[in-house]
Amino acid sequence: MNKRRDDLVETALKLFYRHGFHATGIDKILAESGVAKMTLYKHFRSKDELILAALQLRDERFRNWLMSEMEKASANPEERLLAMFDALETWFLGKAFKDLGFSGCAFINAASEFAAHDHPAHRVASEHKRRIVDYLEKTCRDAQLLEPEQLAERLALLKEGAIATAHVRNIPEAAMLARDMARTMIDAARRRADEGA
Repeated sequence: MNKRRDDLVETALKLFYRHGFHATGIDKILAESGVAKMTLYKHFRSKDELILAALQLRDERFRNWLMSEMEKASANPEERLLAMFDALETWFLGKAFKDLGFSGCAFINAASEFAAHDHPAHRVASEHKRRIVDYLEKTCRDAQLLEPEQLAERLALLKEGAIATAHVRNIPEAAMLARDMARTMIDAARRRADEGA
């Protein structure tokens, strides 16, 4: 671990998330982090490399937080799926990640600023979303729900819609609206699984 590097990535993540990747200059990051330009270039060859490090940190933190919140909520995998939306509401209300607040999804933001699918930042964003779907699919399988891949994708769509609605329209209640829809989907998948048993 290198404290100066960590400070730099932490500061970059905060500024990129609040102000955007293109709008945030290296000088602003250096001024806020208190890190010298020489130190920056010792660890990162370019701003793009710093962006990737910030996104990788956000990926790790966000997934760990979300999965932890879901797993703390219940031992029952169906309830864990619903707990995802409770966690989202906490985030939307600014009660999670207090150092960052809520400015939408860092990965949706990155994918829109770096629109080319082969851009490294876009690929990191896509991989983050894939990992969330994989976790949801595993949880659907643990719950022994039918068609876990399809249900996981649907729940992920609800999650993404809730994030976009909360951010763009300033409606934090979107998390609970999505939760209600998720409950309907999960109940239907449970009934089908029970009928097929």
